[in-house]
Amino acid sequence: MEQIHFKQLKETLNCKTLENGLKVFILEKKDFNKTYATFTTNYGSVDNHFVPFGENEPVKVPDGIAHFLEHKLFEKEHGDVFQDFSKQGASANAFTTFKRTAYLFSTTGDVEKNLTTLIDFVQAPYFTEKTVEKEKGIIGQEIRMYDDNPDWRVYFGLIANMYQNHPVSIDIAGTVESIAKITKDDLYECYETFYHPSNMLLFIVGPVDAEKIMDLVEKNQAGKDYKDKPPIERFFDEEPAQPAKRKEVLNMPVQTPKCYMGYKEKRPERQGKELLLRELSVNLLLEMMFGKSTKNYEKLYNDGLIDPSFSFDYTEEQGYGFSMIGGDTSDPDAFADTISRMVEDFKKTDINPEDLERARKKKIGSFLRALNSPEFIANQFTRYEFNGMNLFDVIPTFEDLTAAHLEKALSDHFQDSQLTICQVKKKQS
Repeated sequence: MEQIHFKQLKETLNCKTLENGLKVFILEKKDFNKTYATFTTNYGSVDNHFVPFGENEPVKVPDGIAHFLEHKLFEKEHGDVFQDFSKQGASANAFTTFKRTAYLFSTTGDVEKNLTTLIDFVQAPYFTEKTVEKEKGIIGQEIRMYDDNPDWRVYFGLIANMYQNHPVSIDIAGTVESIAKITKDDLYECYETFYHPSNMLLFIVGPVDAEKIMDLVEKNQAGKDYKDKPPIERFFDEEPAQPAKRKEVLNMPVQTPKCYMGYKEKRPERQGKELLLRELSVNLLLEMMFGKSTKNYEKLYNDGLIDPSFSFDYTEEQGYGFSMIGGDTSDPDAFADTISRMVEDFKKTDINPEDLERARKKKIGSFLRALNSPEFIANQFTRYEFNGMNLFDVIPTFEDLTAAHLEKALSDHFQDSQLTICQVKKKQS
């Protein structure tokens, strides 16, 4: 077992890649009461076009199947796995994103038993035609519920404005129509392709003994038979650099309108150190432009254009990337005009060293606070690892960022040609 020491954070990460390809990471946190574990596959909603394991020709599967598979894995011949965790004093859950699907539990006791349950239930699929049909009704209700959620609609409306070919523009759960096409065989095909240990990562954080936990995982995996598997071939249609649409207005029964604006990345192909530098640069720029201590935030607030729902963020994964700025607003059009003007005005000035240091310290402080959360550590570490980055490189990279890094990201990312807007306005009766 390899140990990686992060002296600045006084952390030691224990890791090993097992013979079947499964990557296992264990972070001992002796001062924590709770243990948190995630078992994650590098497979999300955008992976709908691929060559199945053991086949030669690519297939396209119905939208929403990764999320559907997540739901179905909890159901076994003996019943629901949630009940097993509950009896063992653990709380279990799962989630599907655009790029990954994670299964998890948290507990203050009986870690080894719950960890075995987690690994075994994810590695033992049980699908029947009858249970698949039943699940369509449950997920269909979930989809219809989100269709009535204005925050969900404006979020996906903005992404749909950006992308015309990339499947990131499709709701993670799919549509009622797309999930109606899912079959038991589709689920097994996706499972066999994407749930091989070599495409997965197990992360455990808490007051555990790393040697003991690693021994348990190794023995568990040695008792299962996995054939060697070639790299997964995934396909994505060519995506134009510019957004698909400049603006979209959705009419819904809301009390307060909403407005979200986003800048689409032209070249979202970065990985590793390059991606980490980009992410941190754009997030620092957003903090310097719209953080709560800025004059822009004060003006937006005093003019009544924002409230506490205002937020901003940047995300990039291989194949797509964008910044997002928005929230509830009394005047969506004035909000969009003001934000655009503020970005353009910021681009005309030099990076202020004092503002940069203030934003840097705030971001580092937020990151250090987040490291008190086992959920944050496990979930974020996995996402970073799948993108060739390391979560524990965040602080030294923040410290290395210079005004030149930010100026490059500012001129390259915040271009008016890359801007798109989505608003939710009150539906007139």
